[in-house]
Amino acid sequence: MSSACAPAQTAHPAPECCDPRWPGWREKWTPRVLWFLFVYFGLCLIALDHLPNTLWDPRLRQVTIVIGALGIWRYSWWLTHAVRAFIYGRVAYPRMRRQAETVWQSGWRPRHLHFLVTTFREHRETTEKVMLGICREVRACGVPATLWLGSSEPKDEGIIADFLDRCAGDLDLTLRIVRQNRPGKRMALGLALRAMSRSVLHRDDVVVFMDGDFIAAPGALARCLPLFQVYPDLHALTTDEEVACEAPQWARIWLSLRFAQRRITMQSHALSGRVLTLTGRMSVFRAEHVTKLAFIRMLEADYLDHWLWGRFRFLSGDDKSTWFYLLQQGARMLYVPDAFGYTVEVFEGKGYRRMALNFQRWSGNMLRNGARAIALGPRRMPFFIWWCLVDQRIAMWTMLVAPMLAVSSAILHGAEYLIAYIILTAVSRMLLSLFLFMHARKIYVSWPFFLYLNQMVNAAVKVHAVSRLAHQRWANRGDQRLDFDVPGLATTSRNLMASYVTAVYVACLLIGVIHSAALIELPSAAILGSFWFELAQLLPGRIS
Repeated sequence: MSSACAPAQTAHPAPECCDPRWPGWREKWTPRVLWFLFVYFGLCLIALDHLPNTLWDPRLRQVTIVIGALGIWRYSWWLTHAVRAFIYGRVAYPRMRRQAETVWQSGWRPRHLHFLVTTFREHRETTEKVMLGICREVRACGVPATLWLGSSEPKDEGIIADFLDRCAGDLDLTLRIVRQNRPGKRMALGLALRAMSRSVLHRDDVVVFMDGDFIAAPGALARCLPLFQVYPDLHALTTDEEVACEAPQWARIWLSLRFAQRRITMQSHALSGRVLTLTGRMSVFRAEHVTKLAFIRMLEADYLDHWLWGRFRFLSGDDKSTWFYLLQQGARMLYVPDAFGYTVEVFEGKGYRRMALNFQRWSGNMLRNGARAIALGPRRMPFFIWWCLVDQRIAMWTMLVAPMLAVSSAILHGAEYLIAYIILTAVSRMLLSLFLFMHARKIYVSWPFFLYLNQMVNAAVKVHAVSRLAHQRWANRGDQRLDFDVPGLATTSRNLMASYVTAVYVACLLIGVIHSAALIELPSAAILGSFWFELAQLLPGRIS
C-alpha cells in the first residue's frame, strides 16, 4: 500500500483490527488455559462437596427438579445448535465452498458490482480503511463497480471522494453520492436504492450492503459472489464479523462472546437455508428484489401496529426489515463463515451506557420483528427456523426462572440453596463456554461470568421492552428517537400501562414458577369459593 493511500492518522484513530487468520488449536488451548480449566472445575467440585448443600433437601427437591428439567431443555437446545453448526461448518459449507471455487476459478464474475454504503460522521481514518477494503475487493474481482453513498454531510462525502481520487485511479469504480433530505439510516438506504432502481441493473447483479464502519477483510467478496452463480435461488447472504473495539477490556470480552455465539447460531440456521438476520454491517443481495418498490418501502418506512402505542415506524433494525421481506418471499439466505470483516466500535467513557443502549437496540429489533415473522407460520419457512423464532420469545422468560427459584428458596429456607445454585451455574456456564471457545479467535476464561451476565441482562431488557416496543433510541446515528417521550397525559398513561403490564407478566411468572416448585401453595377452588361466599354475606345485595 502506497503512502498516498494509507489511512490518515487522526485525533481519533480507528482501533487496530485483529489478526484475520484463524488460530490453531495449540495457539488457543495453551497450557495456561488448560491448567486454569482444571483448577476451575476442581474448585467447583470441592465447593459443591464441602459447602452447605440443600439441593436434595425434601423441602427443596422439587425446586432442583424444576431447575434441572429446565436446564436439560435449554442445554439440549444449545447442543442442537452446536451439532447443526458443526454439520454446516464441516460438511455442508465445505461442499458449497468447493463448488463456488470451481465457478470462480473458471473465470466467472458478476456483470457489475454495486456497493451501498451509508456513513454518518465516522472518523476519517475509519472511513478511509473502509474505502481501502472496498478498493481492494474491486481490484481482486476485476469487474466494473459502482459505490452508492448514502450520506447527510458534505464532510463525509469529501473524505470518500478525496480517497478514491488518490487510490482508485486504476479501477473502474464510479462514486454516486445520494444526499438524504431526511435524517436516519433507513432514509439514506431508501434514497440510494431509489437512485439505484433508476439505473440499469440486471436482476442477477450483486449489491453489497455495508455500514460505514465495516472493514472487509481480503478475499471476502471472492468467497461470497460465486455462491449466487452456484445457487440460482440464493437471494442474500451475510458474513462473519469480528469487533475492532476501542473500549474497556470488559466490553471487548463481552462483544467477543456475542460474536462467538453468533457464529454458532448463524451456522445452525444456515443449515436450513435461512438466517435470522441479514446483518447490516455487511450482507450481499441479488439485485432482483432490492430494487423493487415494496422492498424499498419496507426498508425506509417499516412500521408496526401495537395495541398500546398505535402505529410507529422503526428507527434501527434495517437488517431485520430486509430479512423479513425476503423471508416473506421464501427466498434462500446463507451465512458465509469464511467471508470476514471488522466492525469498528468506539466506546466513550467507561462504556456502560453504550452497552446498555446496544442491548436495548438489539432486543427491541428482535421483539419488533419476531412476532410478525412467527405469524407467517412454519409453512412459509423451514420448521426449524420458525421454531427458533418461537424459542427467542420463550427464552427471555425461561432465563429468569432459575434465579427466581434460587432466590426464593434462599429467602424461604436459607442461603445454602443459593450457594449451591451459584456453584452449579459456574459449572454449567463453563461447560457451555467450552463450545463457544471453538468458535472464538481467543479464549477468555472469564466468559462463564460474562455468559451468565449476558443471559440475565438480555432477558431483563427484553421483558422490559416487550411492552415498550415504540421506545427506540439509536445513539450512534445522531441519537435518533421517536416522539413517545414528549411529556403529556397520553404519554404518561401509556408508560403507566406499560409498567403495569410488565409487573403483571413478572408477577405471574414468579407465582407460577414458585408454585410449580412447591415453594408455595395456591388457594384451592374450594377455599376461593368459601371466601367469595363469606364476602357475599358481608355485602348483601352487592354481590350476586
